[in-house]
Amino acid sequence: MALWSSLVRQKFSRTAFVVLLVLLAVVIGRPYVNSPLFSATSPRPIAARSDLAQAERATIELFERVSPAVVQVVGAANVSSPQYAESEGGGQSGTGFVWDGAGHVVTNNHVVSGTREVAIRLATGEVVAASIVGTAPNYDLAVVKLQSTRNLPTPIAVGSSADLKVGQAAFAIGNPFGLDQSLTTGVISALKRRLPTNGGREIGNVIQTDAAVNPGNSGGPLLDSAGRLIGVTTAIISPSGSNAGIGFAVPVDTVNRVVPELIKNGRVPTPGIGIVAANEAVATRLGIEGVVVVRAVPGSPAAQAGLRGIEEIGELGDVIVTANGQPARRLSDLTDQLEAVGVGREIELSVKRKDGLTTVRVKIQDIGRSG
Repeated sequence: MALWSSLVRQKFSRTAFVVLLVLLAVVIGRPYVNSPLFSATSPRPIAARSDLAQAERATIELFERVSPAVVQVVGAANVSSPQYAESEGGGQSGTGFVWDGAGHVVTNNHVVSGTREVAIRLATGEVVAASIVGTAPNYDLAVVKLQSTRNLPTPIAVGSSADLKVGQAAFAIGNPFGLDQSLTTGVISALKRRLPTNGGREIGNVIQTDAAVNPGNSGGPLLDSAGRLIGVTTAIISPSGSNAGIGFAVPVDTVNRVVPELIKNGRVPTPGIGIVAANEAVATRLGIEGVVVVRAVPGSPAAQAGLRGIEEIGELGDVIVTANGQPARRLSDLTDQLEAVGVGREIELSVKRKDGLTTVRVKIQDIGRSG
C-alpha cells in the first residue's frame, strides 16, 4: 500500500512538472505565436456605426452652410505701423466674413489698421485684392470690399443679440494662427460686458464666450445654433496670449447699425454733446454717482443748454444722473444713450446742481467730424 502511494505521488509530481513546463512555454512563446497568427497584414474591415447624433449633425450642417462665407484677411503693414499679435511675415492676419452680395467683408478695425494693402483669401483658396471702405475704431469694426465678386459665397444670415441668453450654444469660425476654416464651439458665458477700444471709448453689451478664440480669430463670426451671426470676435483675455476660455465679440445689433454706415459714408458718427467729463475715479472719491462735468466746450450743444462744469465755476458743477430716462452712473452709460437716440436729435438729461435736480434737453452732434 505504501509503495502504491509513493508511485501515485511520483506520477502526480511528474504530471504537475510537465504541466508547469507547458504553461511556461506558452507564456514565453506567446508573442512569437501571436505575431504570425494575429497580425493584421491587410486592411481591417470597417465597422458599421449608427447615425451621427443629432447635435453632431446640426453642427456639421451649420459649418458646411456658413464656412464658405468666412475668409482670411491679410494686410501688409506700413513700415511705421506697430505689429500686432496676429502678424505673420510682415503683415497682419485675421478673419472676416462676407456681408453682402456686393463683396463687402466685415472684420475688426485692428486687423486692417495701419495697412497699405489688403488681400482676402476665400474659403476656396482663391486670393482676391480688397480695398478698405471704412473703419470704426470706437467699435473695432472695419469694412473692406473685394475687387472681384466672381463666385461670391452666400452672405451669413444676421441674427439679433438682444435676446441672447447665458448658456446658449455659440460657434466661432476663423483662422487661429493662420489655420483657416477652424470651428470651435462653446456657450455664451456672459452678456453686457464692456470692452475698451483704441478709439478711447467702450463697446457696450459685449458678448463673452468660452468658444476657443486665438490670435487670427479676430474679425470672425460668432454664431448661434441656427447659424445666424450674433457677434464679431474681437478680443481675448489671456496671460499667455492664447485661448484661456474668455473671448469677446461685438454684438450683432451694434454691427448691423455700424456696418451700413461704413459702407455708405466710410465712417460712423460719434454722438456727443460737447462736454469734458471727469474720470470715474474722481466721482468715486467724491461719493458721486453720475457723470461729473469738468467743462462744456464753448459753442457746443452742452454749453448752449446751460451745462456748467468745474472749470467754469471753480467748484463742483453739474452732474448728469440720467440720460434718456436711464441712469447715467458713468460716462459709458451716457454714451450708450447718446448712441441710442442718435446724432441730430435731442436727449433729455437730469442734472444735479447745487439748487437741486433739473432737466435739460441737449442736441446730439457728431463730435467725430473734423471742422
